[in-house]
Amino acid sequence: MASILIADDEQRIAGFIEKGLRAAGFATRVAADGVEALELAQTGEFDLLVLDVNMPRMNGFDVLENLRGSGSRMPIIMLTARTDLGDTVAGLEGGADDYIGKPFRFDELLARIRLRMRRDEEVAPAAGALRHRDLTLDVRTRRAVIDGGPSVDLSAREYALAEELIRHAGQVLSREQLLSRVWGFDFDPGSNVADVYIGYLRQKLGADRIETVRGAGYRLV
Repeated sequence: MASILIADDEQRIAGFIEKGLRAAGFATRVAADGVEALELAQTGEFDLLVLDVNMPRMNGFDVLENLRGSGSRMPIIMLTARTDLGDTVAGLEGGADDYIGKPFRFDELLARIRLRMRRDEEVAPAAGALRHRDLTLDVRTRRAVIDGGPSVDLSAREYALAEELIRHAGQVLSREQLLSRVWGFDFDPGSNVADVYIGYLRQKLGADRIETVRGAGYRLV
């Protein structure tokens, strides 16, 4: 049985999530502040963390930074009343796997949890690498290697985007497809977050490696 850690100091919301997840067949544990959430997450006993941003003692961004800094790859879904795009990008760039704003419907949260855990299960057994021409993605370290050179560090979101592109090399992927497959949810249609991360990858992997197909999307060439 998969185990999920819920970090939220609002008892009503934490209880609501816990009740729903248990009914869906998950084991759960609730942390009421950031320090407790970090300590429990570091035990390795949980398969996924639902992490609120605004918590006492340590906020969610700091919990996220500590976990990713220590090498934790546990899927993390940020849960917050903040809906500003800057906060969303900060959370994703910091290593969060998804970002959902309050108020929310439980079935949406449950769908995102199942998506993240399924992606984690799919990637974990692949103890080798993904390759396309001279580009190699190391599944275990989540780093890129170009033409046998030194490894290039990628953030969690950059790696997920690079993985999606390399798995569909030569295929044009629209912004909507990238948002759905990499971020797990849809941003405002006017958002340019996918374009921003494509820019990050071009800086790290080479400007000519990812082609812009005008009016359609992006393609790994």
